[in-house]
Amino acid sequence: MKADELRKSYAAGIRDFTAVTLSEADLRGTDLSGAILDRAILDGANLKGANLAQTSFIEADLNGADLSNANLTGSNLSGAILEGAILEGAVLDGADLSQADLTIAKLIQANMSDAELQEANLQAANLDKADLSGADLSVADLTQANLTQADLNAANLSGANLEGANIEGTILDENG
Repeated sequence: MKADELRKSYAAGIRDFTAVTLSEADLRGTDLSGAILDRAILDGANLKGANLAQTSFIEADLNGADLSNANLTGSNLSGAILEGAILEGAVLDGADLSQADLTIAKLIQANMSDAELQEANLQAANLDKADLSGADLSVADLTQANLTQADLNAANLSGANLEGANIEGTILDENG
């Protein structure tokens, strides 16, 4: 499927795009809120500024995708592959990223408050100035992650691996 076909289908009311292949697709600023893109292949896709609120990306391949400033509020990305993805300034409030692979992902200034990140792989991810307040990072792998000035107020870090992580200036409370 091509990006234009996806946009037309969405405009026609179709929401289920399970297992669609859209590698390197240009979907900048596209509204796909509420769509189902489970197991979709979107590696290298450009989704800058897209509205992806309440969208399902369960086990989707978003390797190297650009999701800068995208709205992913309440989206389900459980088990998704986001290795090397760019999520700078993205809004992921309440998103489910449990068991997602975010290895070397760029999450600079991302808003991930109340996000579910249980067992997520965030090895070497850049979370500089990210808002992770209230997020569940239990058993997450944050090895070598950059958490400089990240907000971890009320975040659950039980069982999380922070070996070699940069936590300079990180905001923690007594529960963190």
